[in-house]
Amino acid sequence: MEYAVSREGTTLVTLHNGSDTTATDDATEQLAETFESLAAEGAIDDWEITDAEVDEHPTAPFDPYTIAVTFAITVPVEADDADEAGDRGADLIDDLLEDADVDAVSYTSPATASAA
Repeated sequence: MEYAVSREGTTLVTLHNGSDTTATDDATEQLAETFESLAAEGAIDDWEITDAEVDEHPTAPFDPYTIAVTFAITVPVEADDADEAGDRGADLIDDLLEDADVDAVSYTSPATASAA
């Protein structure tokens, strides 16, 4: 049976920018481009970026910003039941984000599975 497995999390994006606003906008855009690419490949069904805020300001000129970007992602999974789908989906999400070089991910919710 096919399930849609969703998970929410936060990733840290480090980049050089001129202000808090441009840093958060660029971090959001960078993650959105990654998710759009994964969606175009059919690897994910749905995604959403829910927030972005400065996690760490530069400590000196030319130091980077670290931006915390909050997201939700949904992947399709074939499994016999919802528990198995949740486990497979969590592993799949981990692998997809790792392969896409999305670093410093922490999850704010467990994987949830629903019949697709």
